[in-house]
Amino acid sequence: MELRLRASASPASASARGTVVSPTPRRRSSSLPIQRQLAGAAVSVSRRGPAARSSRCSTLMAAAYRTGTADLVDFNWETLGFQLVPTDFMYIMRSSSDGVFTNGELVPYGPIELSPAAAVLNYGQGLVEGLRAHRKEDGSIVLFRPEENALRMRIGADRLCMPAPSVEQFLSGVKQTILANKRWVPPTGKGSLYIRPLLIGSGAILGVAPAPQYTFVVFVCPVGHYFKGGLSPISLLTEEEYHRAAPGGTGDIKTIGNYASVVSAQKRAKGKGHSDVLYLDPVHKKFVEEVSSCNIFMVKDNAIITPLLTGTILPGITRRSIIEIAGNLGFQVEERLIAIDELLDADEVFCTGTAVVLSPVGCVVYHGRRVEYGNGKVGAVSQQLYSALTAIQKGVAEDSMGWVVQLN
Repeated sequence: MELRLRASASPASASARGTVVSPTPRRRSSSLPIQRQLAGAAVSVSRRGPAARSSRCSTLMAAAYRTGTADLVDFNWETLGFQLVPTDFMYIMRSSSDGVFTNGELVPYGPIELSPAAAVLNYGQGLVEGLRAHRKEDGSIVLFRPEENALRMRIGADRLCMPAPSVEQFLSGVKQTILANKRWVPPTGKGSLYIRPLLIGSGAILGVAPAPQYTFVVFVCPVGHYFKGGLSPISLLTEEEYHRAAPGGTGDIKTIGNYASVVSAQKRAKGKGHSDVLYLDPVHKKFVEEVSSCNIFMVKDNAIITPLLTGTILPGITRRSIIEIAGNLGFQVEERLIAIDELLDADEVFCTGTAVVLSPVGCVVYHGRRVEYGNGKVGAVSQQLYSALTAIQKGVAEDSMGWVVQLN
């Protein structure tokens, strides 16, 4: 017996809840030109399910692959935040019993089927990734360092005893999903398309063991700033009871369990008016580790310092990018242990991550002591690094690093 999981939102039902959805695409008299385009792009569209679903899929795909300037959904981009906005398509690829992934396909965004005994539901055998795509002024779309996400997923999969898509399969799934949802990529300067790849143990199993089958899913969502204030200083509450990860655990991979464990502390911090939680190491309880979903940096004089990766901190792709950008700009960059007292004495503090990009920290609260940075303004170093990073991500600056992938 299988349990059908219901998605929290879908394009068909979103309007009933007030979510802005796309207008009905114009139908084409023939789908042959579209099929030729799809064949050239190596895109596969699922034909399974009721005829109405297949028809809708074909119609939406036709709109997504129009030639010339891409159509945009009728959406108030000025109000875009960081919340779920259902788009048109998602990508699914399943492994065979021997762990080989084949025959990925695009399907309309919606529910997926899982057995109640799926390993991901019973034992948390799953990984998440996150990356962004931006629309340039000429309408083309650029993607930032997707190979790094593919490699990080493979490292995490090895730790959780899961087979994983190859780098080429990962990139193909991501690119197909972006192009199929091209009309959801926000206009230049209005946000970006957040891409969420998932790898889950979808096979049914009762005892604690690797799942017999795995599913790779990619869905996308247009987003604005992660924190409501945009590029405004955030407030962090230092967590004194719980820890995000422990030595020998899974803190250095993007397993789904890492994020469930921070919800309680994060909710308590937000209830006190803070933006997020700052975690300390679980052994000495004095060394800075990271925030709930992002890495942390401090600035002191001409040095930019971030905690050393000791196995309990996620090796963020944005973190690594900032380290390289800062070095090229002439800053002294250090990766080492940072005591909380040293952080409280910093000139600037900021967080980095795919979702938050680069967010300056305005204050940190530790043992009831509130320390503020920059008098409520974005620090000069934070602003310089943010501008340098986003210029590359958005394709408006020369990409001497070779980080940006242009999709069309």
